[in-house]
Amino acid sequence: MANETAKGQLAELVELVQGGIASMARAQQERARLTATAHAADRRVTITVNADCIVIKTEFSDDIDDLTYSEIAAAVTSATQDAAAKVQELAQQILDAAQEEQSRIPSLSELFPAMPDIKSMMPTPPTVSTAPPGSPERLAPKPEEAVRFTDVEEWDHDRSGRSSISAPEW
Repeated sequence: MANETAKGQLAELVELVQGGIASMARAQQERARLTATAHAADRRVTITVNADCIVIKTEFSDDIDDLTYSEIAAAVTSATQDAAAKVQELAQQILDAAQEEQSRIPSLSELFPAMPDIKSMMPTPPTVSTAPPGSPERLAPKPEEAVRFTDVEEWDHDRSGRSSISAPEW
């Protein structure tokens, strides 16, 4: 009887996983079709980006020559950043819906209590800067902000300059 219950639970788990995979595939396809458009400089500049925030269309109005080159450049940058933010927001909405569906799938740590929860161990990616090159926020992180590993063993490396793996004795 317990074996039949376990088989039923496993079949249910397999069905949940298959549904989650299908849901993620649908979300990826939906995301791949996304585009977003933004305007700047009183609609003299229009930029459209795809789901990867790559510019796929640039349009200038007939009165673009009322702007200086630096104003056009600033408008292109601004419209591109706005369009990228829009498409990222749309993509996040799609991802959130897929993740909500996947949250019904039990984690390995729920099935096997001795297993660590891998999801909780994943680092959160930092926010990507939109500042121009050379800006202070584009500098490398300060040493106190760098990733630190705490549960490690110290190991004295072979000071001869060659690895024991590449030693002739092998």
